[in-house]
Amino acid sequence: MRIFLCAGEPSGDLHGANLVQALRRLDPNVECVGYGGDRMARAGCRLLYPLCRLAVMGVLHVFRNAAVFLDLLVKADRFFQYERPDAVILIDYPGFNWWMARRAHFRGVPVFYFVPPQLWGWAGWRVKKMRRWVDHVLCSLPFEEEWYRERGVDARYIGHPYFDELTQQTWDREFVDQQRVGTEKIIGLLPGSRNQEVELNLPTLARAAALVHAARPDTRFLLACYKPAHGQYAEQYLQGRAMPYIKPFVGRTAEILDLATACIAVSGSVGLELLYHGKPAVVIYRIRAYHTPLFRLLMKAPCISLVNLLAGKEIFPEFLRDRCEAPAIAGHVLSWLNDGAAYETVRGQLGELRERFASPGACERAARYILDACQQRPARRSTQAAA
Repeated sequence: MRIFLCAGEPSGDLHGANLVQALRRLDPNVECVGYGGDRMARAGCRLLYPLCRLAVMGVLHVFRNAAVFLDLLVKADRFFQYERPDAVILIDYPGFNWWMARRAHFRGVPVFYFVPPQLWGWAGWRVKKMRRWVDHVLCSLPFEEEWYRERGVDARYIGHPYFDELTQQTWDREFVDQQRVGTEKIIGLLPGSRNQEVELNLPTLARAAALVHAARPDTRFLLACYKPAHGQYAEQYLQGRAMPYIKPFVGRTAEILDLATACIAVSGSVGLELLYHGKPAVVIYRIRAYHTPLFRLLMKAPCISLVNLLAGKEIFPEFLRDRCEAPAIAGHVLSWLNDGAAYETVRGQLGELRERFASPGACERAARYILDACQQRPARRSTQAAA
């Protein structure tokens, strides 16, 4: 059996790697091939192109890489036509993956969407694409299955694959011991995994940290950088700003979360990591001013934090803004540092939420579902109408 996977972001590469491992555990003869990242390659997926290195966001950045995306789409279409995979698995990354779904559907290859885009919260009209071009949606959040089924999409809730990774996560104890000295309170700063996220949000993180430190000199801040380029950017930004209490570290997110009393985090899948570690956080997402009308028009979800969405209420204060909200952000962090009862209340809410939702096994369930569906369903004929 041959399965084609497509992931275009670091989180998708992570989930894709764990899914590849689960597929090969269930069927050692499965051949996995496609577009992804280094993690998927190490897990045994034959990469036709390292798409995760091209992770972009925003219309301008997509336009600049349009020729590359078009070439990859043409090559994938030829693969679907001549290599005939038994399934195509798409992992988030909806802009490009909608086109992948369209071509796979046209070639008669069953399409599975693993970790689907949050259509219920943003531009819900895109569900028409899901209904037309995707055969199975494997939902990562509990309320998604009903939402999709009500709109005529075959959906199955399997849980969030991020918890598969977190239960296997290990960290450097020596680093933790080195940082855990004295009585200082450590605050984690999590600037996101995309270049544009880091550039837009780092100033807000730094200003909020400065305000917290001014009120509580016993605090210091560990900045969790996803890759070396982010660490270099942070070092350059902090140079000359007299902020010795902020230290960037690359590849130390797990350790920083273990050390932190609380965090300030850019919205994303790291919210599930905060939930798993039970760490209170203020969630931010800075947007450009000219994007604000579009966000107001298209955003339908009541909140941006995955923790708040799972809870159905606000546990993490959140700020989706086109301006810096450092004073308000700092105020929430200080309230947790200064009020032990308020801090423990949030910790208790996170503990209850973790018991309900933070269980591993999503990749195993997804792999079993995909293999069963491929074995039971004959390949469809291609149709010009789907083109």
